[in-house]
Amino acid sequence: MLELAILGFLYEQPLHGYELKRRVAHLTGHVRPIADGTLYPAIKRLEKSGLLSRQTEPGTRAAPRHVLTLTDEGREELRRRLRKADGVEISDENHWFTVLAFLCHLEDPGQQGTVLRRRLAFLQQPSSFFYDGERPLRAGELDDPFRRGLLTIARATSRTELDWLDATLKALAPGAEAD
Repeated sequence: MLELAILGFLYEQPLHGYELKRRVAHLTGHVRPIADGTLYPAIKRLEKSGLLSRQTEPGTRAAPRHVLTLTDEGREELRRRLRKADGVEISDENHWFTVLAFLCHLEDPGQQGTVLRRRLAFLQQPSSFFYDGERPLRAGELDDPFRRGLLTIARATSRTELDWLDATLKALAPGAEAD
């Protein structure tokens, strides 16, 4: 998720490390704050893999700043990761939001639709946070008002996302008219 966010933000423009950290934190920080000890090793891995490059620019007040730029290989790697998004990248909401934030960088509507259909298939599977054996429990089956609330909110969120997926997939279909 972190590497995808780094690649996604750098796809849009070169950034220095502090600005990149700030943007990643705005996207994912409410879930998992981004520590320097996590971000900078990820940047070094991507740089070592040839997916991004680093240029030094003079600082405005003190030390020079390192500006990170995505290489052509990095741009292709982002698109590859987006095309292949599956499993936890589709099922985990935080991973999914990161994929969704950069899905616009897949320029082929067919490829975008393929990823969205994976999410749709996941959302259409019966599930719950609570089970009776293997059977998912529904909100109305629970006496606990807090668990009932959790399931009610999750269902409303899923319904909204299903409606959005349906409308977006129709818009992406060849020959579809935009709303």
